[in-house]
Amino acid sequence: MPSKNPPSADFSSGNHPKKISGRIEAAGTPKPRAARPMKRVPKKGDKSGQKPLGEAITEPMRLNRYLAASGVASRRKADELIASGQVSVNNQVVTEMGVMVTPGDRVVMNGKTLTPQNYLYILLNKPENTITTVEDERGRRTVMDLVVLPEKHHARIYPVGRLDRDTVGVLLLTNDGELANRLMHPRFEIEKYYLAETAKSVKPSTLEVLMEGVELEEDGWAKMDEADYIALPERTKIGIKLHEGKNRQIRRMLEVVGHEVKFLERVRYAGLTVEGLRRGKWRHLTPAEVRQLRRLVKLR
Repeated sequence: MPSKNPPSADFSSGNHPKKISGRIEAAGTPKPRAARPMKRVPKKGDKSGQKPLGEAITEPMRLNRYLAASGVASRRKADELIASGQVSVNNQVVTEMGVMVTPGDRVVMNGKTLTPQNYLYILLNKPENTITTVEDERGRRTVMDLVVLPEKHHARIYPVGRLDRDTVGVLLLTNDGELANRLMHPRFEIEKYYLAETAKSVKPSTLEVLMEGVELEEDGWAKMDEADYIALPERTKIGIKLHEGKNRQIRRMLEVVGHEVKFLERVRYAGLTVEGLRRGKWRHLTPAEVRQLRRLVKLR
């Protein structure tokens, strides 16, 4: 029977086990950058009868990002639209870069008022027997059955990547498509940490093989960045670090070397953990956590 609780080692909070040739380190947290002075456009009377954006944004945002969030252009293209005088803020045409939009500002492009989509960032402690998808044609429980949002949130969120049905732990859901795509893109090498419990003891030489790499059917070569024991002497609980994201990668890699995975938990993803969050529960990310994710994938 699979374990009902994660292994006892506090792998998620940074107390990582010693690696065979080193030590598993915590996902790096970028140092905060010095804040740049904000350029603001003063509000003037709105003569068009259009309502202000109000709660459409909750904190200052660069104008090019605002345009991108409204779905009219990429940020690079948004810069071109701004420079060509096609965008106004509070009835003033803006052509310089770096202007900040604040809550309540009215942004218009070519006569059309723009409203960005409110972004939601949800951290779920995914339980077992749950499908990581928006809908399941076979009627099985999905992660969306667990994340019930208030009616005021009309945005549709999606899981970032996948955890298989019986893998538990950290899962991010959002409607921020640009951020989600970058987090899943291999070039950013987002770090993921797991706890795996196997049916029988794993030899040290087997861990070495897993870090050197094995061949997966259809997916080719795959390897674990780091792997070592969480608990001794049984050698059935293993801490694993990956940046790849192949389907069911850990289970399949261990199958290749003759081991069945009884329990698998993702304990850290892109620096996020579910510490203090019960299995099956979720919470909104804090603004600081969102900023950290954006820094990891070179978004501002």
